[in-house]
Amino acid sequence: QVQLVESGGGLVQPGGSLRLSCVASGFTFRDYPMRWYRQAPGKERELVASISRFGGITNSADSLKGRFTVSRDNDKKTVYLQLNSLKPEDTAVYYCNVQYWTIDYWGQGTQVTVSS
Repeated sequence: QVQLVESGGGLVQPGGSLRLSCVASGFTFRDYPMRWYRQAPGKERELVASISRFGGITNSADSLKGRFTVSRDNDKKTVYLQLNSLKPEDTAVYYCNVQYWTIDYWGQGTQVTVSS
């Protein structure tokens, strides 16, 4: 079955950086675009970034461009999200996502907290 396992979150000071990872299994990873979402307390889940099957096309939310970068390693079946210049408003649970046979699959999420 499809499984997504995120890691790499934590507590970081404003201006700091984190690298999130999502390891996938249960499907042919290289055949599917991948996405990162986040959900802050009391807010709806929002799309952060997406990446095409071979990483040639990436997109980030306009407000995050220049700070967040998505990448993938198809041999390792892993998608990454590099978070730089973090701000308190980036505090959220970050999820990776794949749409497999029209069904959305999600990992358990990894908490990112930006605070001094």
